[in-house]
Amino acid sequence: MTRTSGPEPAVAAGEDPRRYAQLLSAVYDATMSGARAPARPRDVIGDSWQRVMNLGVDPENRGPADSVDAAALEQMRRDSGLVEILPELTGSLRSVLQDSDNLLVVADRLGRVLWRSGAPSVLDRADRLGFVEGADWAEDSVGTNAIGTALVSRSAVQIFSAEHFVRTHHAWTCASSPIKDPRTGRVLGLVDVSGPASSVHPTTLALIDAVSRLAEAQLREQHRRTLDNLRSVAAPMLARSETPALAVDGHGWVAAVASVPVRNRVLLPDEVAPGRLWVPTLGVCDLEPLPGGWMVRPASSQRDGVVDGESTPTTIRIDVSDPSRTVVEVSSPFGTWSHEPTPRHAEILFLLAARRDGRTAAELATELFGDNGRAITVRAEMSRLRKAFAGVVLAQPYRIDESAVVELALPVDRSRILPYSAAPAVRALRAPAR
Repeated sequence: MTRTSGPEPAVAAGEDPRRYAQLLSAVYDATMSGARAPARPRDVIGDSWQRVMNLGVDPENRGPADSVDAAALEQMRRDSGLVEILPELTGSLRSVLQDSDNLLVVADRLGRVLWRSGAPSVLDRADRLGFVEGADWAEDSVGTNAIGTALVSRSAVQIFSAEHFVRTHHAWTCASSPIKDPRTGRVLGLVDVSGPASSVHPTTLALIDAVSRLAEAQLREQHRRTLDNLRSVAAPMLARSETPALAVDGHGWVAAVASVPVRNRVLLPDEVAPGRLWVPTLGVCDLEPLPGGWMVRPASSQRDGVVDGESTPTTIRIDVSDPSRTVVEVSSPFGTWSHEPTPRHAEILFLLAARRDGRTAAELATELFGDNGRAITVRAEMSRLRKAFAGVVLAQPYRIDESAVVELALPVDRSRILPYSAAPAVRALRAPAR
């Protein structure tokens, strides 16, 4: 892909859609042919075009692969975590979009269309593109588009006309905003408004982003009620407990404690089973199931890292090979524990693994934000990270424990390393090795 040194387009889509579409078409044609473009695409678009080119997506592609059958679609809907908030998610937008030429779409975290609604005429046009329920609209399927690109960037995105990578999508404008699970920080899915390019409006992106935030507020309220129910079950048990313990939900959020320092959350692996488990900040614990959660009891006697009198090194595997998620796996003498960190923590762990000698807060601020004056922000984030990975991530300087074995799993295509990240150091490490 040829990068131009010219400015970004000076005309905004909402000011003069036809002129802006013409300019974008010229930029697109030049970029695809390798010629010098009259302007450069927005960074979010240029980065996406580079990714999908590296993936081998065909710009003449007619649309995604065949959609799934009705049974598979229903299962995808149930698994999405969005069913319970669907009325709140779509209700207000339906009234705004009534009698318009736009589609309202809800997709899951993989970019698969779960629900859509709109006027019959625009639904027919969407059908011809394969923009149907059950279809895959991730970037690696249909290139740059609001659904796939918002999922990669983890932020609200509007894609207009020739900013789409596939040529047949140039007649459309789309805006999408991710919905994050407040319990885990992971993206559950997104809400999207799509329609003819002539229907572009500068307020659309702000509108759907506000709807996404309202959906997240609804999820937080549901979670609060879940913790209240768990607390009502666990409190009498903890009152009778003769040993330290705490009751947590399936994501580690604390509902009640007994003789344990108060905390909001402990990190649990994605797959939890009754028995003995190493838990960050608590050490080795015994886990017992509760309705809606777990009773966690720190083991009465433990010596970290020592088995049968011999020290056993901890192995930390940081897997960024899947662009959609990072998984950290910690193997200790007490077993193996895995966790999907937040995007910011994934960036930090990746940088600490890439250079084992460590960083100061100012150095990390430069690598994450391009500004060494943001050291206070870094210290606050590192405090949270070190609580999650106690004994693994150390300070002065910030580093991964020197005695640990660190394994870093990268994608085959280096440009797909943490693709949502705008951190200067991460962007530099995406460059091909020379």
